Amino acid sequence: MAEKGEITKKQERIEADTLDLQEKMVHLNRVAKVVKGGRTFRFSALMVVGDGKGHVGCGMGKAAEIPDAIRKGIDDAKKNMITVPMYKSTIPHEIIGESGAGRVLLKPAAEGTGVIAGGPARAVLELAGIRDIRTKCLRSNNPKNVVAATIEGLASLKSVEEVSQLRGKKPEEILG
Repeated sequence: MAEKGEITKKQERIEADTLDLQEKMVHLNRVAKVVKGGRTFRFSALMVVGDGKGHVGCGMGKAAEIPDAIRKGIDDAKKNMITVPMYKSTIPHEIIGESGAGRVLLKPAAEGTGVIAGGPARAVLELAGIRDIRTKCLRSNNPKNVVAATIEGLASLKSVEEVSQLRGKKPEEILG
């Protein structure tokens, strides 16, 4: 375990201002609150940002107007950026990401396969820069849970270098 105050791999802060980020709205939800004078509407926007080179993040913004909700979602996503270890144009190994009731299976695929994924997971993977992958939503298909589970799965991946260091071998020995 990490000592108190020590930064672990998943907690390293990524400076979003230095990256050339693209953003994508995954889901926009209108929520009505019934009050004495009628209904008041608010909007929540689920946003994903990424640079297409292994950095991706997601965030949720809520406001009375759509543009404000989108801006807040982008700001939140920039604060929650992660680095994705990649092997060529795919991920290094198979993994299942979990968040809430959402579970997403992420499987590496051969070059030329493309991104085989549903809407929310596809947005995360494309903005992360992964070009060949197969995914499957196993439980909840709620966009917020699917995006969070995909991000959690990508953050849990170990690169070949990390595995070789843990096992005390050279990367060439692990790859075969």
